[in-house]
Amino acid sequence: MAQPAADKLRLGLGDIGALLAPTPGRAAATTRITVASVLTVLVTAIYGTPEAAISAYVIFFINREDRTVSIVMSVAALVLVSLIIGLVIVLANFSVDDSLRRLAFMAVLSAALLFLTSASKLRPIGAIVAMIIGFGLDELGLVPGGEAATRALLYAWLMVAIPIGVNVAVNLVMGPSPRRLAGDRLAHCLRMAAASLRQEDAAPAMLVPLLRDGTQPVGMWLKLAKIEGLSRAEDLAALRRAAASTTAILIAADMALRQPNARLPAAFRTPIADTLDQMAAMLQAGGYPVEITLALPALESLAPVQQAIAVELRDAIVGFTDADAPSAQANAALAEAPNATEEKKGGFLSADAFTNPEHIRYALKTTGAAMFCYVLYQQLNWPGIHTCFITVYLVSLSTAAETVEKLSLRLAGCLIGALIGTAALVYVVPSIDSVGGLLMLVFTGTWVAAWVAQGSPRISYAGFQIAFAFYLCVIQGAGPGYDLTIARDRTIGIVIGNLVTFLVFTRIWPVSISGRIEAALHDMVRQWRQLIATPRREAQRQNAAAALALHGAITQDLILARYEPALVGPGTDWIEARQRHLATLDAVAGPLFLLAERFPGDPEVDRRLQAVRMDGHAPVTSAAPLSPQHSPRDALLALVDRHLAAPRQDDPPAAATGSPLHA
Repeated sequence: MAQPAADKLRLGLGDIGALLAPTPGRAAATTRITVASVLTVLVTAIYGTPEAAISAYVIFFINREDRTVSIVMSVAALVLVSLIIGLVIVLANFSVDDSLRRLAFMAVLSAALLFLTSASKLRPIGAIVAMIIGFGLDELGLVPGGEAATRALLYAWLMVAIPIGVNVAVNLVMGPSPRRLAGDRLAHCLRMAAASLRQEDAAPAMLVPLLRDGTQPVGMWLKLAKIEGLSRAEDLAALRRAAASTTAILIAADMALRQPNARLPAAFRTPIADTLDQMAAMLQAGGYPVEITLALPALESLAPVQQAIAVELRDAIVGFTDADAPSAQANAALAEAPNATEEKKGGFLSADAFTNPEHIRYALKTTGAAMFCYVLYQQLNWPGIHTCFITVYLVSLSTAAETVEKLSLRLAGCLIGALIGTAALVYVVPSIDSVGGLLMLVFTGTWVAAWVAQGSPRISYAGFQIAFAFYLCVIQGAGPGYDLTIARDRTIGIVIGNLVTFLVFTRIWPVSISGRIEAALHDMVRQWRQLIATPRREAQRQNAAAALALHGAITQDLILARYEPALVGPGTDWIEARQRHLATLDAVAGPLFLLAERFPGDPEVDRRLQAVRMDGHAPVTSAAPLSPQHSPRDALLALVDRHLAAPRQDDPPAAATGSPLHA
């Protein structure tokens, strides 16, 4: 099966080109970030606030796909930063004249905020806030005190307040509504399903990216649309059911591509694909289809597996937005397991906030790395490399695997951004004689960086670093700057910050990603078992979408696991065993879903899922394999048995499967 570029361990030029290719919504998000960053530079130039480069960079962190989350996050960040700056003003009375005491305050506040970053819902902005506090206290050390110190803290507040205000304004004008994003995402999924059905030689991996995260964000967007209050409740409910039906359509279409002898004849594929395209057009236009009719030939001419796929596609299309009505058999199952699909709601703090030592270790490691960088450039009397202190907060990650994998992206992005920025200083800036010319230069560089940042997680970090290095080179004040020394020092600072972070996170309390993989694999099996026990189709499809999204996350984590140093991460045999588990679960996902849809609560299906053991060995099944019968149920069960039994011949020795979670 063809492997998506995002799933490969090593990326070639062709893979990078695929990851940089246009995707739905990427150009709009890039434009929005670029406009907000350019306007931020304009405002900082008008008022002459310091560190304009950092202000422009903040936009990359507080901007999201939809306008609601972007605005809410921006306002929350402003309130939080305001409270913290107020706290710093109080602490300034005790630290402004004592460098040692100032360093202690910086360390304590940094550790506390980073603990919340790891153990609470403050994660998206916690590190940024900690960096702002450190910057504010650092600025206090450069001024004699009194009014000048207060002005320094005001500038620290403005460094965040300006991009936040600009981001809110830009999203009010240009930000897409959650309702529109949901409709566009569903339309894209339906079009891709139709394209896969039409193409005789369609690649088996054609629908893989959509299966993993195609409909997963739709539920969140519809909740946000309800908060906005601009859409009718019945419309949002219909779109929520449409998202569940789209998941069923994607799974059935993918199964027709990947399972042997499961592809439907042209007499079935053509009307189904045409109907899907018509439905996509309605969603793209802002509506949704109802009372759908679909005429198909007689099903008796199809093989049992083809019949199951055709029936699933027909039912999902015809009942695309219809309310779910469980059968009598489903109601009986519901009575036995009434809480099967209840969602757990958490508070501000994580459930393990005070029991998991990794939260406090993350805070101490990041704070230690940042304080080391701070002391380093202070003792060297080299303030130009102060970006090493800022970089630590922006790039710290929780596991050694992420740290090592992202290090290459950070350094590559830093060098690319510095190269672009230096070239601009040499060849472009000398011909600029106004702020307008500087803004055009910032627009061009930001567009490139934002395009990369809005791509796959495999390359998005590089986009962030391109923007960071580019801004630090070309934005040197309220107007065009020509000092190559500034660009050199700031680039050196970024590299030092990256290297210090890498050494700290791989040498001090290194955290392996293997624990997260094990927990996710168990959770994935649990979700599939829960799907089998869930009688309502809408809930089944939502569980399936969550399980498939978790599959994508595990795939990426297994790729990252190979980046971990030998003393930290699991061995090759452990990784390969988990990859086989994941491949088996991926192969049986389609048949399991169809069985759950057609035969809810079937004990034979649950018995096969219980056979999947996550203990380092390949999956086994206690049931004797069935031979395909004339019944679609028997054919699907036989398909599941075949996939569960296939990996047994490739099992690694039992002794090679163990791996510690931490060094």
